[in-house]
Amino acid sequence: MIKNKTGIWGEIYAARYLRDKGFDILASNFYTQYGEIDIVASDGKLIMFVEVKTRNVAAYIRAAEAVDGGKKQRLIKTANTFLKRVHTDLQPRFDVAEVYLNDDLSLSSINYIENAFGG
Repeated sequence: MIKNKTGIWGEIYAARYLRDKGFDILASNFYTQYGEIDIVASDGKLIMFVEVKTRNVAAYIRAAEAVDGGKKQRLIKTANTFLKRVHTDLQPRFDVAEVYLNDDLSLSSINYIENAFGG
């Protein structure tokens, strides 16, 4: 698989998954000095900051394992910046979408982890 296309397709599949579940996509690829949030979505009660991790279906390590402590801190800072710009009363939550692709970049599966940072 081609690495840069893998991430793009992962985000496309994750956004489609969220829309199919009835969520509104508020933003994608939101950048700040701290980093990027792949998808910001809402169900009307929550605002979800979604980190998309895409891997080949044959990967030995779960995609979510790439979201380490440093990545979590950058995502939290980036989300805080988003919330300062877009005032909302919605409760924030951090989710991780593990997207697994076949060699031809077709979707194999999505494992969507709600409240991935715990708490």
